[in-house]
Formats: sequence, structure tokens, C-alpha cells
Amino acid sequence: MSYKRTLVTCALPYANGPVHIGHLAGAYIPGDIYVRYLRMRGEDVVFICGSDEHGVPITIKARKQGVTPQDIVDQYHKVMKDAFTGLGINFDIYSRTTSKVHEKNASEFFRKLYDDDKFITKETEQYYDEEAKTFLADRYITGTCPKCGNPHAYGDQCEKCGSTLSPEELIDPKSALSGATPKKVKTKHWYLPLDKYEPWLREWILERHKEWKTNVYGQCKSWLDGGLQPRAVSRDLDWGVPVPVEGAEGKVLYVWFDAPIGYISNTQELLPQSWEKWWKDPETRLVHFIGKDNIVFHCIVFPSMLKAYGDYVLPDNVPSNEFLNLEGDKISTSRGWAVWVNEYEEQFPGQEDVLRYVLTANAPETKDNDFTWKDFQSRNNSELVAIFGNFVNRAVVLTHKYFGGAVPANVKPMPIDAETLASVKPCKEALEKYVETFHFREALKEAMNIARIGNKYISDMEPWKVAKEDMDRTASILYTCLQLCADLAIAFEPFTPFSAEKLRSILRVGIQAGTDHRAGEGTPTENFYKPGEGKAVHTVPSAIPSEASVSLTLDWSMLGAAELLPAGHQLGQAVLLFQKIEDSVIDAQIARLEAIKAERKAAEAARAAEEAAKKVEAQKPEVTFDQFGAMDIRTATVLAAERVPKTDKLLKLTIDTGIDQRTIVSGIAEYYSPEDMLGKQICILANLAPRVIRGIESKGMILMAKQGDGKMRFITPQEAVTNGAQIG
Repeated sequence: MSYKRTLVTCALPYANGPVHIGHLAGAYIPGDIYVRYLRMRGEDVVFICGSDEHGVPITIKARKQGVTPQDIVDQYHKVMKDAFTGLGINFDIYSRTTSKVHEKNASEFFRKLYDDDKFITKETEQYYDEEAKTFLADRYITGTCPKCGNPHAYGDQCEKCGSTLSPEELIDPKSALSGATPKKVKTKHWYLPLDKYEPWLREWILERHKEWKTNVYGQCKSWLDGGLQPRAVSRDLDWGVPVPVEGAEGKVLYVWFDAPIGYISNTQELLPQSWEKWWKDPETRLVHFIGKDNIVFHCIVFPSMLKAYGDYVLPDNVPSNEFLNLEGDKISTSRGWAVWVNEYEEQFPGQEDVLRYVLTANAPETKDNDFTWKDFQSRNNSELVAIFGNFVNRAVVLTHKYFGGAVPANVKPMPIDAETLASVKPCKEALEKYVETFHFREALKEAMNIARIGNKYISDMEPWKVAKEDMDRTASILYTCLQLCADLAIAFEPFTPFSAEKLRSILRVGIQAGTDHRAGEGTPTENFYKPGEGKAVHTVPSAIPSEASVSLTLDWSMLGAAELLPAGHQLGQAVLLFQKIEDSVIDAQIARLEAIKAERKAAEAARAAEEAAKKVEAQKPEVTFDQFGAMDIRTATVLAAERVPKTDKLLKLTIDTGIDQRTIVSGIAEYYSPEDMLGKQICILANLAPRVIRGIESKGMILMAKQGDGKMRFITPQEAVTNGAQIG
């Protein structure tokens, strides 16, 4: 199907911290590349994003810092927005889910589904922190992992072994807010019954969208094959969009339900008069760029919401990348193991394109990939500087040296010239195929192949030598080189927009970039499509002409054409497109990460020592051998068991000690039923002085072990032994 327009969204980043390179590689750089490519082809595109500003983590951070949630989101909204702008990621709008437009829109979206009986209501038990007076999200319940023993696992995942968990599985669960043991409390919420949409989703995804990337399609199939369950759309919290129905006081829309509606809200905010054609016209193509942790929400949950509502377009594609690691370790904001984009922009001014290039060249498109500072340096020095930049610089410098900076006429062409220019066309065709199927890493290789063609050509032709004997032939060589430079100015615009702009300034050309919707309802953008706004790091040297002097405009269709720069066209002065990155710069970054790793290890060691100290403190005072010898520990068998009336914890046990039959009252009813006890062989302290419990004389004590999860287990012989056998 052909479309009139394309609506592109990028996952709303969570306003709980700055953006790091994993975010860029996962969604934002791929989305920007795709939008720039479509605009250069003259297509009508709207590019939507904004901050996701609701949810528990924000309230937690606000509480820890002694500020309001609004203070937190205001801070990080600006940090993230500036970081995106600094990298040339130009959204038509970057808004936020705390906006008035969004609160109204999300509330009305919920209300329509509620009025149409699209939700079900369920009363469930959820963990509640009585000290903090709040229900706890899974992430804010910590305890010991039942699979690897990590004492600092979260209620949704153990970061040490990678296991997916539920809070019920944790041993000795605690609230991350107060440290208290949480209690189960009943609460009522509304649920979207995803199971009702499962047949439709199976047909829509598995049959009609087999072209989706294999990682996306595979994860969707896995979820569907596992069976979908109703998912809560509300939660108990005071920070978020209030649930707009009676009896919902103290409840807000769950952030997973709230956030994707933000795409619609932000489009409404940008285009209040025409937003519906972008969301409800079947001739609109909707594309979501996300990371792999968001696949289920954008492929299963959000489409089900849109389907339930009734008249919205559904996503045509959901390209998702896998995770990017850092120096062999998983990026973690909580551990500080990341390269923050705002810090990169401060430490590497004017080198934003290097990060864009490296993250695209090493993109985790089909599997997790690794970012290393050495690879970053190598790709800059050996590819951007030595191939792309070197070729352009030599071509422009020699043109100024021999022809006064004017494009020479092709006065003495040879077959190799035409063959070289013709070799750009296959690169263009492959580049287009890869971009349109969301394989940007391969697309970038094709763009760089054009630079490789040019670099090899100028090295083979050696115009600096030819000029000593044949200036006409030198003219044709440089004419060919400059056409390739113009090709590079087009091909690299989606990938490295700042460098492409600098190259266009050197060549004195502009670029056609389609329609710019950032002004509101859509105004044509002539010539230059700016790589970034609000940043002063990309100043144009005074020797380079201003945009007003541009006399040629390039567009995507011209890539690979025989003549882009006509003879006589005047160039600007040569300026280096890229700078070599020295070892000392990279060593400093590696040292920073090593310091973080060392600090983390020291903190883990200190925490382990603290845990060990607590265990030592928990031990009872030492006893003498004679004191221990005074205890008569024997094996016994339970003959009868019954609950003690009007108690929840007590069982009355009749046991055979091999010496006598006696009664023991034990507080184990919450762990074992009377039926569980019949015939069980146990160990008892036989010579404990009798005591009366609830009117029953209890003679002895059952030996049990209390585990880290608080549950009691019997101390029993591994093999059956005679009742009354002494232990000691």
C-alpha cells in the first residue's frame, strides 16, 4: 500500500535521569536517520517524541532528594531535550506527559474505553509498605534471589543472574523505600483484557507483518504463544493522570497505559487542527522506533488499546534494536555504568557526528553489541578521518591550488572517470534498500563505500603528480572527485548531519529536505535542513560562505548523477570535516570507567562485610560444652496432630519419643497443616522444662530452622531411625 504521509515516533524516554548511548543506539539515532532519509526524498513526515514523566521511580527519586516529582521531571526533561538537540535529533515536537494537553487526552482515552466496557475490574492483593504509606511497584521490592542467592535482587529481576522474578519469589522481601517487610493489601483496579485481543493479534502480527525484524516478530510470537493475560491500566499512586471515574480516588493511570497515549497528545499539541489525519487517516503510515524492552508495549499492548478505541491507525512497523553494552558490561544507570550524552557533548564539542557514526556502525540491530572507547577512536581515525575526511580535503585543497577554487571543466575525461562515478549508483540502491528495511548499519556501510571509492580514485589518479605534465587531465580528475564529494554531502546527511552540513558549506550547496512541521501546521523548508538547534558548538568558519550565497540545491534523487557541480561553480575554503582523536583522550575515558568499576567493587565488598557482620551479631552467646551436653536431643515421630482452638499458629502434637508419648504445642500452623504432620519423624529437645500453653501442658520443643524467607523447616534425620535415638 502507498501512503501519503509517515508518522514516526521514538519511545518516550523516562524523565528519571539523562540519556545514555544505549538509548541513542536503541531508538533515537535510527529514528532520526529514517526521518532525514524520508525528508530528503521529499516525503511528508512528522517526527514525535517527548518525556515520559509519570510513575513510581520518579516519586522515589523525589522523596530521596527532598523535592517534588515535578522538580525531578522538569530537570530531566530539559537535560534530555538538550541532549537530543545537541546530537542533531530533530523532533518536530518534544513534549511531555505532564502537559495539560496530555492529561486531558489520556483521561478522555481511558474514559471512552471505560464507557464502552472495554475494561474488566479485579480486586487483588498487592505489596504495601505500611511505613512509607504506599503500594510498591515490583522494582521497589528487594530480597534474595531464589535462583542465585544474590541478596540484592529486585521484585522483577535479578541483575546478577538475569532471571525474571516476581516479588512473591524473593526470599525475605523488603521495601526499597523503608526497609520494612511489605504486607499484602487488597485493592481494586481496571484491567485491559489482552486475552480477548489475542486471536486478532495473532492474525495481525504473525500473518500480516512477517516483514517485521526477526527480533521483534520473534518476541511477539513468544508472548502470544505463552498466552496473554489481562493487564492493569491503573495503580495506587498520587503522581500521574487521575483515573477519571467515581471511586478511583488515589488511583492514576498506569504509566504503560499513559505513556504511549503521549504520542497522540504530542501530535495534537503540534498540529491542533490537523492531528487526526496523522492518527486516523488510513493513508498515514505509523512507525515506532523503540528498544527491545518496549516491544511488548508497542506491538501488543498499545495496538490493543488503539483497536479497543476503534478509529486509530495501527503501527505499520516497529523497528527495534537489541541492547548496547559498554566495555563488555551491561549499561546500568543505577550503577553509573554508562556514557551520558550530555557529558559526551561537553567533552567532545564538535564531534557529535563521531558518536552518531560509531553507534550506527556498531548498532545492536539483531543482537546485543558492545561499545568500546578503543573502537570509537579507531572508527574515527581510520574511517572518518583517513577515508571520508582525507578524500574531501585533498579534492578541495587541490582544486583551490590549481583552479582557484572553481570546479574545473571535464576537459580530458577517461573511461575510469565515468566508471568511478557510475559505481555510486549501486551504493545508492543498496543504501535505499537497507534504510527502508531498517538496517541502518548496512546502509551506513554503503554511504562509506562512496567515500572509499573517492579515496581510492584520487590515490590511484595522483592529480598532484599529473598536474606537473597535464593540467587538462588534472582538471578532469578533480572534476570527478568533486562530483563524488557532492554525492557524499547527500549520502551522509541522514547519518552525520553536522559533517554533511559542513561539507555542503565547503561546496556552496544547499539541500532540499521536504516539509518542516516544527513551526506548527507545516511550512516548506527551503535548502538547508538544520542538523541541530540551540547549540553553538558547530560554528561555521568565516572563510566558508553563508547560506545566502548558496546557488545550488541538492536532493536525494541526484545522488549518483553524472554532474552535481557544474564547471565554474565556486567552492568555499577547505575545512577539515573530522579531527583525529588522540590516545590521551580515550585513556581518560577508560580511566573514568575503571574508577567506576573499582568504586563499585569496593561498595560490594563493604556491603558483603556488613552482611557478614550482621550474621555474626545475630548469633547467640557462646555456651560451654557442659551446657550443650545438658540438652537431651532425640528423634521422635508424630502420632496425632490438631489445631489449638482460637489460634492461627498453634498445633497440638502427640509424639512418640521412644521413651514415652507426650504432648508438645508448637507454633507451626502457618507452615504445616495437621495432615502434614502425621507420621513425620522429627527432632525434639526432650528435657525442656514443661510449660502450659493455652491450657495445654507442653513437654519439649521441636527443633526447626528458620530460612532467609522467614519460613520454618524441620530438622529431620536423613534416614529413618528408632524413636528416642539421641543426637549429640
